[in-house]
Amino acid sequence: MMQPTAFGRTLKTAALLAALALSGAALTACSEEKTEVAKEIRPVKVIKVEPSEVAATLVYSGSVKARTEMNLGFRINGKIVERRVDIGDRVKKGDVLMRLDRADIALSENRAKANLDAARQQFDTAEAAWKRADQLFNQRTIPLALLEQRKLTLDQARSALTSAEAAVNEVTNQLAYTDLVANRDGVVTQVQADAGQVIGAGNVAVVVAADDEKEVQISVPETDISAFSVGEEVSAGFWADPSLKMKGKVREIAASADPLSRTFAVRVALSDNPEIRLGMTATIEAARKSATPVVNLPLSALAKTDGRTVVWVVDAASATVTARDVTTGAFTPEGVAIDKGLNRGDIVVAAGTQFMTDKLKVRLPEGFGETLAATQTQKPAI
Repeated sequence: MMQPTAFGRTLKTAALLAALALSGAALTACSEEKTEVAKEIRPVKVIKVEPSEVAATLVYSGSVKARTEMNLGFRINGKIVERRVDIGDRVKKGDVLMRLDRADIALSENRAKANLDAARQQFDTAEAAWKRADQLFNQRTIPLALLEQRKLTLDQARSALTSAEAAVNEVTNQLAYTDLVANRDGVVTQVQADAGQVIGAGNVAVVVAADDEKEVQISVPETDISAFSVGEEVSAGFWADPSLKMKGKVREIAASADPLSRTFAVRVALSDNPEIRLGMTATIEAARKSATPVVNLPLSALAKTDGRTVVWVVDAASATVTARDVTTGAFTPEGVAIDKGLNRGDIVVAAGTQFMTDKLKVRLPEGFGETLAATQTQKPAI
């Protein structure tokens, strides 16, 4: 076998060194690529700290009612012979809703009219007798006592006539009372009596909700009643249509709490809207004001680091994040209140806090450039 020459050994050595150089270059390129990946700027979702006077939003449920509900009943006792309405029917002022049996009242009417005719005849007779007696007395043909007697008889006949006329008027009213009449336009919400039933005077037979302002009645505990005041504007939503929102005004607040539930009845007037129907479930939202501004953050903005509650604040100069200790307060519909640790205008990471580390470079959404510049001026701590 031929032994390698010195020149051959030199070529092999050179080839080996070249291969090692290429391998080193490749490793260096991979290392640089990893470094570039490690230094990639992470996009984040952020919010700007803006303290609010609203400490909490109070939400209560109630049902839509008519401001005026008429509990209609008969003014006399009787047997119902006709019912003309059902629940949900719309009625006009003057419409007859129910009717009582008129047979006995019709007999009373006939008797009263007969008594009136008799009283009128007696009055006419007594009046004629008095006039004749007056003429004879003036002719000095009868004594004064007889004239006075005729005058007394005439007065008695006049009183009897007046009584008979009142009796006829009374029985006429009784006949009118046999009809239960709607006194306002509205819709029937309850029917509590039916044909064939004997009903007493004053008992509720039909409930009619008047066609006027609608309202929502809610029950508010004494701990929250201070957040409501008459005339205050609140927000109303409806379960039947979440897109339907409107403003309402507190119309009335009960002077005392219910003895059983220990809550106060609050009535909220609504503006006229044909889409709002009686009986719909509504939610009333009212803001409870705070003496000092309150910061509310979503729960996703909070993180735990070594047992501390922190938020990640974006540094205005370097566009990096830094953990900052905060003190949390009460939970709110927006998330949680922050009592200490933030300044007005701070930019806080709102989501993805589990990926944050100190001095991590971040990229803010478009439009926050001016916000970052504004934060360079230190604001008073909250």
